[in-house]
Amino acid sequence: MSAARSVEVIEPGLQTTVQDRGRPGHARFGVSAAGAADPLACALANRLAGNADGAAALEMTLLGASLRFDADAVVALAGADMQAEVDGQPFPCWQSRRVASGAVLKCGAATTGARTYLAVEGGFDLPLFLGSRSTHLPSRLGGLEGRALRRGDRLPLGASSTPAREDMTLAPGGLDRVALRPTLRVTAGAQAARFDAGARRLFEVAAFTVSSASDRMGIRLDGAVVVPPGDGRMPSEGMPLGAIQVPPGGAPILLFVDHQTTGGYPVIASIAAADVWRAGQLRPGARVRFETIDAAAARNLYREQQAWLRSPHLLAPVTADPRR
Repeated sequence: MSAARSVEVIEPGLQTTVQDRGRPGHARFGVSAAGAADPLACALANRLAGNADGAAALEMTLLGASLRFDADAVVALAGADMQAEVDGQPFPCWQSRRVASGAVLKCGAATTGARTYLAVEGGFDLPLFLGSRSTHLPSRLGGLEGRALRRGDRLPLGASSTPAREDMTLAPGGLDRVALRPTLRVTAGAQAARFDAGARRLFEVAAFTVSSASDRMGIRLDGAVVVPPGDGRMPSEGMPLGAIQVPPGGAPILLFVDHQTTGGYPVIASIAAADVWRAGQLRPGARVRFETIDAAAARNLYREQQAWLRSPHLLAPVTADPRR
């Protein structure tokens, strides 16, 4: 790897971190998987940039970063539209483009959704921790010193094994698959049967509002009060990504990518794996509802999503109409 092949942080944005697919399998040590809050957009940004799905990319939240490139590189953006520009020229989301050495890519505020992923051919070449370059902010592990990026940081880029194709986008119909929707599909949680019928019904029909206190650890939901069983407490047990806990106050909390690995509040539902990416695009003030499906339907949704990602026709050259 050439030392000159790197990216300099001019402005870091609100919260920009290095993320990949995370480090699953270490919950018994108290280490959550972390990884991209929107794993679908992160994978697609990498595909567009010519990388494997697990390459390290930048996750930008609500307000994007400004970056200077020290070498020519194919770059891609996916996720929320942050009205990006390269040296003053628009850089559309869901596309790959070649950025010249010395150019500055500037991302603004997200106009839809919450997070945008920036992938560069070769990926960001930071040290591995438990097999991943993902940043886990609560424990300050992984990524760049376990923290969000700061002005003046310099991120080395890895070597690309194959030349990346520029001016690529999602094939026809692809943008429909990544369109945001206000409903998340869920399966019954471990303690769902302990909630009374009224609480379960309220959870399914209510519209909740994402709290400003939400972060990568948990998405807190305001609105309807879902009364938990008993006093809302139970012995601590392992908690998976996407579990929706209901604490004593009745305001649900969706455990997210930096979540604690154990918890002592009852779980009414869990996000279907195929919809985790949608949760990652929820921003403060967004309204969200839940639709309960069975485990078989959730598995089928995930398999279908993965089949689409494996399709040899996932990407296509950019046309005059980028929405195709």
